[in-house]
Amino acid sequence: MKTITIDNTVYQIENDKNLLEAIRSVNIELPTFCYNSDVSVYGACRMCMVEVEGRGLVPACSTSVVDGMVVRTNTKQIRSMRKMIVELMLAHHDQNCITCPKSGSCKLQKLAKQLGITKVRFQPVKCDRTVDMSSDSIVRDASKCILCGDCVRVCKEIQGMGILGFANRGSDAKVVAGFKQPMSTTDCINCGQCIKACPVGALYPKSQIDSVWDAIYDEDKVVVVQMAPAVRVALGENFGYKPGEATKRTVGQMVAALRLLGFDHVYDTSFAADFTVIEEGNEFIARYTKGEKLPQFTSCCPGWVKFAEQYYPEYLSNLSTCKSPQQMFGSLCKDQLTKTLNIPREKLVVVSIMPCTAKKYEAKRPEFQVDGNPDVDFVLTTQELALMIKERGIEYANLEPASFDMPFGFKTGAAVIFGTTGGVSEAVLRYAAYTLNGGKMPSVKELRGTEGIRTVEVALGDVKLRLAVVSGLANTRKLIEKIKAGEVEYDLVEVMACCGGCVNGGGQPISEHHQDVLDRSAGLYDDDVALQFHSSEQNPYLKEMYANGLDHEKAHALLHTTYTDRSVQND
Repeated sequence: MKTITIDNTVYQIENDKNLLEAIRSVNIELPTFCYNSDVSVYGACRMCMVEVEGRGLVPACSTSVVDGMVVRTNTKQIRSMRKMIVELMLAHHDQNCITCPKSGSCKLQKLAKQLGITKVRFQPVKCDRTVDMSSDSIVRDASKCILCGDCVRVCKEIQGMGILGFANRGSDAKVVAGFKQPMSTTDCINCGQCIKACPVGALYPKSQIDSVWDAIYDEDKVVVVQMAPAVRVALGENFGYKPGEATKRTVGQMVAALRLLGFDHVYDTSFAADFTVIEEGNEFIARYTKGEKLPQFTSCCPGWVKFAEQYYPEYLSNLSTCKSPQQMFGSLCKDQLTKTLNIPREKLVVVSIMPCTAKKYEAKRPEFQVDGNPDVDFVLTTQELALMIKERGIEYANLEPASFDMPFGFKTGAAVIFGTTGGVSEAVLRYAAYTLNGGKMPSVKELRGTEGIRTVEVALGDVKLRLAVVSGLANTRKLIEKIKAGEVEYDLVEVMACCGGCVNGGGQPISEHHQDVLDRSAGLYDDDVALQFHSSEQNPYLKEMYANGLDHEKAHALLHTTYTDRSVQND
């Protein structure tokens, strides 16, 4: 415990890693653009400057807490300095805020208002107005960049990629992709974590809202929508709900909103996740029994799949051949629903609501098309769906709940927990317990948690399984290198590109509070408990599809895929 005085009040501070976090812990929100507690301290923006007795002005983010410190956070000098910093940023910034995708959630906009800035005293500086639209998932608008470096550090330190970096010096400094190339030609895995880190509108998801509206307005098309598990615990944040709320009413309100938007059928991606559990579980049991191609890596995360294709092609045969739930849904829907409705494949439009920007890239992969027609036509993020609801003028909080359409709307709790790290492994274990241990499921609490790498041994009768759960691609690289070196051995490895899993995806509502991600995960586990069935083989509609024509050969054709070596050596 350390005793420090902040703005004439004495506080006891414990275990805060810097002065900024100590000040925030006593409910004083110091402004900052470049501070992210998940990555290294950069200290570039100087917004968090405070006055420390005996030391003068110091940046709180890079200053350690010392016992007896006397700190002032809001002197006349500090206030003037903060206003000047924001004005200088605005002078070097495209100020078309009304049309900016981040308008309303932009930190620069928020602080300008908070500091009472009504005019900019400095002459506008000519800025780079390059807008990179080449990626299927992410748009980069250089005119909005404030050089905080958050995207650079998150990409390098959290994801281990280093796609973005600084170029030039002084007033010519800018953030660019490697060798100033378009994002589409880099090794970017489209995870969107740079979007979540960006405090302004320099990075945002590539929108498909207009294309979806066009499909809805086309009377010749049947437009169906699927909603991923992680969306249900985050969408409400845009309408005043707490993170993680996933009651029957709140999920029903999402369904009602989708109907009001004009979708002909509203389905749940979790239905396809139940198929993923069965197909991946059977694949794992077969591999384990034969002792071949272990560990089996999960394949639900498109960011991780592209990462493996680029950097670890020698392990592609270890990836489960199962498509992700999004792509399983699209494939099943266009095979089954076209027959039920008696329409050609081209007239059925499948829209996905996903927490993930990489899903936009995944839907465009050529292996997920039939004669040029994609299994999933359009992918909207959670943020995009919220914008559509607001554009439509729907009073979301007042909606009466509605129900998903059947059969693609039914799910078990095992499918719902796919949205959080450890959920896929737990769901597969539930099915493995049913298959190998008469349904007796051991405790798997070790699979749940926030650590980037978690390992556990599970006994299913006489069978002992070694599992690893990893989220964040820098952590993934560490784990795979240990596997390659023979330091560790596993039977099943679950990988998610985003730390914490899909609940923290690049398309989710942006939050600076770690607790929000934890609450979203907790909401999925609560939803699991509230559902009727908790293991995927119990899904009655899934059983019916397997019994009525979805034999092994057809299931493999519809639900499984192949991978491509994208490594530099293979180019």
